[in-house]
Amino acid sequence: MAGMKPYQETEAFFSDLFDDLFPLLRSITGPGLRESYRILGQYMPFEKMRVNSGEKVFDWTVPEEWRCSEAYLEGPDGTRVVDMAVSNLHVLNYSAPVDETLSLEDLQAHLYSNPDLPTAVPYVASYYSRKWGFCLSHQQREQLDPGMYRAVIKSEFIQGGVDLVQSQLSGQSDKEILLSSYMCHPSLANNELSGPLVLLGLYHRIKSWKSRRHNFRFVLHPETIGSLCFLHLHHEELRKNLVGGAVLNMMGGKQTSLMFKHSVLENGVIDKAVTHLSKLGHDVRTMGFDPNSGADERQYASPGFQFPVLNVSRDFYPGYEGYHSSLDTKEYMDIKQIMRSIDELEQVLKAADECVKYQNLAPYGEPQLGPRGLYETFSYVDPDLSDQENRQKRFEEMCRIKMLLTYCDGKNDAIDIAEKYNCSVLDMSQTIETLEHHDLLQMIKL
Repeated sequence: MAGMKPYQETEAFFSDLFDDLFPLLRSITGPGLRESYRILGQYMPFEKMRVNSGEKVFDWTVPEEWRCSEAYLEGPDGTRVVDMAVSNLHVLNYSAPVDETLSLEDLQAHLYSNPDLPTAVPYVASYYSRKWGFCLSHQQREQLDPGMYRAVIKSEFIQGGVDLVQSQLSGQSDKEILLSSYMCHPSLANNELSGPLVLLGLYHRIKSWKSRRHNFRFVLHPETIGSLCFLHLHHEELRKNLVGGAVLNMMGGKQTSLMFKHSVLENGVIDKAVTHLSKLGHDVRTMGFDPNSGADERQYASPGFQFPVLNVSRDFYPGYEGYHSSLDTKEYMDIKQIMRSIDELEQVLKAADECVKYQNLAPYGEPQLGPRGLYETFSYVDPDLSDQENRQKRFEEMCRIKMLLTYCDGKNDAIDIAEKYNCSVLDMSQTIETLEHHDLLQMIKL
């Protein structure tokens, strides 16, 4: 595509992309968010969307856009003891502007620290009520000298809006699988950037598949208000076509396997794929839906929608010690785990993509497989033991063929049939493609 940069699935590529994104001052609105989309948009095509400030979105009102150019706190001797130029976690996200001199005692009401993580700067935000403030380590806070401090935050609120972006890959039916992640936290690695990086990798993996049964939609937006804005814009088409979805976040942590929090009704194709693969011993962890934890899947789960969107994370909430703090670094997140998450989640999505029904196109008796090269035309079996492994593979392929031709009656999907044979739908998928190539199976489009 014109203007796009080449994508490379290497650790160096993802590391450099992370370094471009990490320093940006992101929030639920504003230039940092748009710049993040621009950087990622160099490697996947984005359609831009916006919901304007002041617009009602269900029970919410889209806030004014926040911009902040500078924020610092000068100590009694005139030195800067806290400075957004050092870490943009130091400013309360969505802080009101201020230029005021006040005593340390009065300043304390505007300082935020975490005594449980005394060396870490916490991430704190106040999106929907006007406050000003600074975040710092508890250790530094306790060492502040008495005296007068100058607090300066150069911020403004303007009529703007919530910006969202999406990409789509078409499939063989109108039914859709949604993959989304959020961008709104500054200077957090695993909590903020791991999801979008995995989303980018999955876009290119899925784009490279020979065929797709479903449409795939990839969405990025700020957390909560962004998913509400996306639902505001697209809920009617989602209600018609959405058969499964996943919110991706915290994909780069230390856990050895992914955690899938099922959708609220556990009725999506990804729910079914995860359950299927778990039964067969794949290394996945699962949990039921819980509205007290997670991210944007809670909005999809609300009673007015109950869409089949689950959450997938490597570290689940809170999941790790440095959550929402300056300890959430590139070193903690680990680029290797990003690559691993892409690999593992692609397998789940391949299984989910096969959660469709097929029609046997030669349903009257067994079709003649020999002339198609699918069945031995000579009844003699060579006793050569060296060929035993290949004979076993041919036998298993023939069993899968017979299972598919028997049960592809328009009532069973591919996962149902794979479970009847006690095999993975990932093993069944190649056999399905073979039978489609010989005009013996056809996917039923809903």
